[in-house]
Amino acid sequence: MKWLTLAAALVGPAQAALRFGCSTVSIQRLDPLVQPGITPSSHVHQIVGGDRFNASMNGDIGEEGRCTTCTFSEDFSNYWTATLYFKHTNGSYKRVPIMQNAALPNGINGGMTIYYTQQDFNTNGNQKITAFPKGFRMTVGAPTVNNLDQAKKNVGLRFVCLADKNTRFPETPDFPTKACKGGIMTVHHFPSCWNGKDLDSPDHQSHMYATTKEAFQAAGPCPASHPVRMPQLAYETLYDTTQFNNMWPTNGANPYVLSYGDAKGYGTHADYVFGWKGDSLQKAMDNSCMFNACEGGKPLKSQGVAAMNACQVKSAVKEDIDGWLPKLPGM
Repeated sequence: MKWLTLAAALVGPAQAALRFGCSTVSIQRLDPLVQPGITPSSHVHQIVGGDRFNASMNGDIGEEGRCTTCTFSEDFSNYWTATLYFKHTNGSYKRVPIMQNAALPNGINGGMTIYYTQQDFNTNGNQKITAFPKGFRMTVGAPTVNNLDQAKKNVGLRFVCLADKNTRFPETPDFPTKACKGGIMTVHHFPSCWNGKDLDSPDHQSHMYATTKEAFQAAGPCPASHPVRMPQLAYETLYDTTQFNNMWPTNGANPYVLSYGDAKGYGTHADYVFGWKGDSLQKAMDNSCMFNACEGGKPLKSQGVAAMNACQVKSAVKEDIDGWLPKLPGM
């Protein structure tokens, strides 16, 4: 009996691993974390998730949200990244459209693939995972990063040159150096160790600590300063660059630029505001399901693609972000 008790303790609880799609809820110049209350913000973002996204993001968005673009209908969180533009040799810019991941249901309007994993891509893990609390927010990466050495140190912030939508390697810390047959994917892994007290910090990062390893590998243990293990949150965004492949500059220079003017990709970054309804995320983290097996009320409520695509947030900024532009919006 003692042996059985010890074995149970060693195995520990089985936690869920979530992978799901969120269609685009808005593309506009708002940034309620880094530039709260400012309309417009300095550069364009692509946002997915709940319809409470706005310039300030106050209140409990999990309870106040009316719709969400995510598969799980209890997830009113917002997830966003800088958009990608193609720079023509004549100096004009065109926004690169977003496409859905191959692992997701057909028909999703652009969007992202969102992950909440506990150990790695292939297993649930066996340690207690604490869901993000109400009011929690964070960022990863920084647009001020301007050199390759620092970009390499930002483990988990990477680009993939796609042969097709199933391509996952190699991951690079900067933009591809050639035209990619299937498009470009950006990957953003957030830190998963929390200090256990602060919902945010002045730089939106210090309350968290990253033990992240590359490509969905199991993260290292949390330090004493940030002892609480939370879900490993990650985004994948696929950009359909194929329409620009025949416009690649003859001198071989990279023609892509992130919406804040980064032509290398070193400063790639992402933002997160928690907005799961009630204790739904914790219920999922305490469950043993993986990926789409967590849908349909087992344990999370889910919705179809039509409902995801129908949820939209109107732009608070009246400007053209999609035509051939003489300069990047806000620049």
